[in-house]
Amino acid sequence: MATQTFNNFIDGHWVPSAGGRVFENRNPADRDDLIGVFQESTPEDADAALAAARRAYVTWRLVPAPKRAEILFRAAQIIAERKEQFARDMTREMGKVLEETRGDVQEAIDMTYFMAGEGRRQYGQTVPSELRDKFAMSVRQPLGVCSAITPWNFPMAIPSWKIAPALVCGNTVVLKPASLTPLSAINFCNVLAEAGVPRGVVNLVTGGPEVGTRLSTHEDVAVVSFTGSSTVGRLVNQNAASGFKKVHLEMGGKNVIIVMDDAQLELAVEGCVWGGFGTSGQRCTAASRVVVHEKVYEAFVEQFVRRTRALRVGNGLDEGVQVGPVVSEGQLETVMKYVAIGLGEGARLVTGGHRLESGAYAHGYFHEPTIFADVEPSMRIAQEEIFGPVVSVMRCRSLDEAIAIGNDVPYGLSASIYSRDVNAAFVAMRDLYTGIVYVNAPTIGAEVHLPFGGTKATGNGHREAGTAALDVFSEWKSIYVDFSGRLQRAQIDTQDL
Repeated sequence: MATQTFNNFIDGHWVPSAGGRVFENRNPADRDDLIGVFQESTPEDADAALAAARRAYVTWRLVPAPKRAEILFRAAQIIAERKEQFARDMTREMGKVLEETRGDVQEAIDMTYFMAGEGRRQYGQTVPSELRDKFAMSVRQPLGVCSAITPWNFPMAIPSWKIAPALVCGNTVVLKPASLTPLSAINFCNVLAEAGVPRGVVNLVTGGPEVGTRLSTHEDVAVVSFTGSSTVGRLVNQNAASGFKKVHLEMGGKNVIIVMDDAQLELAVEGCVWGGFGTSGQRCTAASRVVVHEKVYEAFVEQFVRRTRALRVGNGLDEGVQVGPVVSEGQLETVMKYVAIGLGEGARLVTGGHRLESGAYAHGYFHEPTIFADVEPSMRIAQEEIFGPVVSVMRCRSLDEAIAIGNDVPYGLSASIYSRDVNAAFVAMRDLYTGIVYVNAPTIGAEVHLPFGGTKATGNGHREAGTAALDVFSEWKSIYVDFSGRLQRAQIDTQDL
């Protein structure tokens, strides 16, 4: 069968890169499976996409928000109809198991429906003026052209988090998806075009860092929304700063699950298995740290190891597989490097620790689900984001100590506590310095109608999802209407009752 070539989407047309170069996209579970050939775009391609977005903005911003929302609603319906096809495409290019890719596509459906609803709910404020015969109100206004730079681990959900709110607010978009997972982003943009998004309103260019740099520095860009590593996010922020662009950053995490001595232990173990090894640990919200009260520590580790060893690793398209490959050779090397670091630091390897490379694993990037016990909070494996199937387990003697360990990392995305003590749960909710807290649930599982994001090195204060996303992609305009027929000076002129 002939290899399919996928193009960039610029000004409503699928076009090849001006540079003529392409790259291959292969299945991380089976490198012999060539998914397609994609454009290795140039800064010139990014310029063309940005020019198209700038032209389209002139008319798109004037389309009433409820009409923009109707297009998003149709897009959500189309994605729902093709959910299984899109999920299978995603498993082939990204590796996570089919059950999870269905969830990824569902999240795009949910977000697109949610933001369609916001077409009639972009509420402002009306307030009484301090002067007579004067009306005061505020409204949202779009910003212009938005750059969206998205990662490979949620290759349809995260583009939807950025594009749907940007569009409903009246902006236009240029998307650069991760080169490891371009097909899922192409599927999403195809749907938007089919649903009726006008030419130039959404554009897509595939490629590497040069394209990302142009999208974060070009003078036509008003907003840069980036999800990825803290290292790259810092560069994006620096690149955009000189142009006074609005920048939204969603970056790394080193998330903690706290298991107290009164926890329902079996439930906590199930949560740690799902939180630590779902998506092969390749989530910014993955539970890569577990802090367990010393009274239940040994029992927890024994059950956690037993459940982890029972996980079935393999091709995510195969029935019964629970853990897929990591996404690339580079990511696999990173995981193996940190396993070696953990051993060198003196942590106790209690299960896993090896690459899987024989038999059915020979052509993929597979690694055993791995647990280190007796980890010290200062160890690198407990401080640095690994982004793979490696979990560090630590002891604590009290709730206060557990919370202190939880907060003592550079990141602050998600945290969890397992406890049947409502008072302890509320203390943890208050004192864990993260953007998301779960009680008796793992650190993954955010829903689209609440804000998503973190503190410290995880982000820069903005939030995705929920109505908070509208604040990233719009600005406030305050409007005063004086119908007195005379000059009135606020804070100066006073009037009798």
